[in-house]
Order: sequence, then structure tokens, then C-alpha cells
Amino acid sequence: MKRLRRVKILATLGPASQDKAVLQRLLEAGADVFRINMSHTSHENLRERVQTIRSLEKGFGRTIGILVDLQGPKLRVGQFADGGVDLTAGDRFVLDASPEPGTVHRVHLPHPEILEALAPGHTILIDDGKLRLHVVEATPDRAVAVVDVGGRVSNRKGVSLPDTEIPVSAMTPKDRSDLDAALNVGVDWIAVSFVQRADDIAEVKKIVRGRAAVLAKIEKPQAIARLDEIMEISDALMVARGDLGVEMPVEKVPGLQKRITRMARRLGKPVVVATQMLESMITSPVPTRAEVSDVATAVFEGADAVMLSAESAAGQFPVEAVRTMNRIAEEVETDAIYRSVINAQRAAPEATGADAIAVAARDVAETLDLKAVIAWTSSGSTAMRIARERPEPPVLALTPNLDTARRLSLVWGVHAVLTKDASDLDDMAKRACKFSNREGFSREGDRVIIVAGVPFGTPGATNMLRIAFTSAEK
Repeated sequence: MKRLRRVKILATLGPASQDKAVLQRLLEAGADVFRINMSHTSHENLRERVQTIRSLEKGFGRTIGILVDLQGPKLRVGQFADGGVDLTAGDRFVLDASPEPGTVHRVHLPHPEILEALAPGHTILIDDGKLRLHVVEATPDRAVAVVDVGGRVSNRKGVSLPDTEIPVSAMTPKDRSDLDAALNVGVDWIAVSFVQRADDIAEVKKIVRGRAAVLAKIEKPQAIARLDEIMEISDALMVARGDLGVEMPVEKVPGLQKRITRMARRLGKPVVVATQMLESMITSPVPTRAEVSDVATAVFEGADAVMLSAESAAGQFPVEAVRTMNRIAEEVETDAIYRSVINAQRAAPEATGADAIAVAARDVAETLDLKAVIAWTSSGSTAMRIARERPEPPVLALTPNLDTARRLSLVWGVHAVLTKDASDLDDMAKRACKFSNREGFSREGDRVIIVAGVPFGTPGATNMLRIAFTSAEK
């Protein structure tokens, strides 16, 4: 199960990938982390899927990450008397607080917080941006808008507000219930939707209390405006390109993807590029050339992970989609210019001992052509700091913490192995070399570099480098 690539693959589970046999094939095809979308998953199904993944984990002898994606607030229009209406550009259309069935002139907006926040000039998008309106009059219980782009709007279609900061939490009662269920079954990552500010992540982390890592989905213009503070408090980021492309001009999304990817790497935090990466493979066994190029771009940029959504959750070819993404990543990472692109994006290290050690480990490993960088890590921070440097040799993380090993499955280039902590320096070097050989990174007589913190078992105490020769296992 050792991968031949550094970027990780995150596969979403759904009707097409709920059987244990299919999950096993997804793992064999290249999946590293499984995503469970709570928009479409009951607590009972969540528990069953986690149990299935954990049983596969034992069979494969490799830790597998599980990410639960919280739904977040869903903003929708109300019901129409005739099921829907057709709006024409130039029409005036009212969204109001009245629960009466909608007409061609108005519809109920069952979100008083939105009506209170709307102001003249704000844009209203309906049905994933298919209809566009702008507000011309606004009161706390009524907004009059003019249709800019018309079309059919029917019952319960979604509403997006790119110009409006909505004074609501990213966590709904459903999300709180789903979060409790996810923590109870022991998932590794929690993805937070509808993030507008750092407080949205802080609220989730307060509930989680370290039992899982928290990932912020960047999908709203309000999050882009506060990107620095959101990135600072989050454990990881996701570039949710689909929603970003609805609420912002689509031509801005590629630049934002690069910006977020590079900022996350500079902070040493994992970043996932998501949405529509191999969209055509929902119904086709082969992707378009543009999709291949899209995945390759994310890999060239040094993203920690690339994600499949409906391709693996509901598509006709879930295993083929993972296998295709795996092949693309392997090809990119062996391309002659890949390493030069990755190296050009390196940021200056922070003035900390851990960062200095990570940079030194990378430099020594590449100068001496060592076979692996081996990190003893309790919290995972040592391995993540090394991964931030994107070293040419693979990163082998040895940890006594099962939660840490599972969370590291999302991190670029890190192969995590669960083992008891080192007892002394000789034990540290001996077992590091043993695991390097056993996992296929080195052979007898090869050299590796070992990174650790003394005293052992102290989180954040990375302070030592050691070059060692591997020997035959006794």
C-alpha cells in the first residue's frame, strides 16, 4: 500500500461506493482519505461506513483517513403556488417574509436573517447562479430586486448572496448533531461549510476539543476577504471551487486556487483542491483532456490532496475515476519540470527550531541523495513541517498516536506508521531504519535522515537530526 506519489487522493463516498468490496477497490486504486458528506448521510449510515473503513484499515495494514463534511446552512426560497415561475430580465421580483405561496411577482424567503442583511446593490443568485438579481429596495421583512439574468425558478431552489455577510453561525442544529455523531464514531477530519469568518472555525474547534482536526472550506467571498485569519485558526483548507465559482466570477477561481494553495503551504497546513476535477467521469470511463490538465495543475502547484466528489460517490465509474487521478498524479510527479516548479514555491522558514530542523533535513536529504526523511512525531507537527518543505525523498512518519497517523493521511508525501515511541537514541535510529526498509523506502546499506525531538514524546520539541545507514533486519 505504499504510494508512488506525494499528493493524496480524497474520495467521496455515496451510493456508488458504499459496499465494502468497492471501498477496497478504491483503496487499491489509490484513495488515501474517504469523505462522508453529511448532506446525504444518516447517523446510522455514518457509523456503518466508518466501521467498514476501519475493518479495511486492519486488513490493509495502513491507516486510512476519514473526513466528515458538515452540510452548513442551506438558504432556499419558499414554495410557489404553481411549483415555479419564469422570470425575465428587467422584471421586478420581491423576496419577503410572508409564508404565502409564491407568484411571478414574489416568493417567501424563510430566512429573516437574510432579509435583515440585504441592502440596495447586493446581488442575489438563485439555483446555483442560473438566475441573477440585484436589490433595489430593502427593509427587514422585504427586498425588492430587479432580474438581471432570468430563467425558471421553482420550489426550494438555493439562494447565494456574494455581497451579503449573513449574521448566522456556520453551524446549524443539524450540523451540531452530525458533528457529535462524527466525533462519537472517531472520524479524523471535520470539514466546515459556509465559513465566513474565523469565529466559524473557532466555534467548531471549541466543540471538537482536539478529537479531530478541523478543515475550513473556502467557498464564499466573505471567507476570501478574511483568508488570513481563517487560515491561521484552521488545521487545513479546502478550495471549494464549485461554490466559489457560483458566488464569484469564474475567471477569478484559478488565481484564488493558486493563492490559497501557496498560502497554506507557507503556513505548513494541508490544502485540498476540490470540485469537478473529473466531472465527466460520472458518466464516462475516460476524462476530458481539460480535466486531466486541471488535476495536473493542482499537483504541479503542490496541493496536499485532490478530491473526487460525485465521480466516486454517485458516478458509474468510481474506481476508474480514482485510478485515473492516481495515474495523472504519478505522471506529473515524474515530469522533468515538476521538481523545479515545487522548489520555486518554497517560502522562507519561520524563526523556530522546528522549521530550521525541517529545512535542514530537506537540504541534507537532497544534497546526499538520501532515501527517506524519517520523522518521529507525536502530534504530527514534525511531519507536517517537513512536508511543508516538499523534500524530494519520501517522508516516513513514525508515531505512537493512531489519531495522528490517520490525520497525516491527508498530508503531502507523508507515509505514516503506527509504532511505540522511541526509548533512547539507539532505539530511535534502529527502528527508524527498520521501518524504512520494511515499508520499501530503503534497502540494506542505504542512508536515511531521522528527525526527532528529545526528550521523546514531547510534542513540539523537534530539535535533532541524525543520518543513519540501514541494515538488514534481525
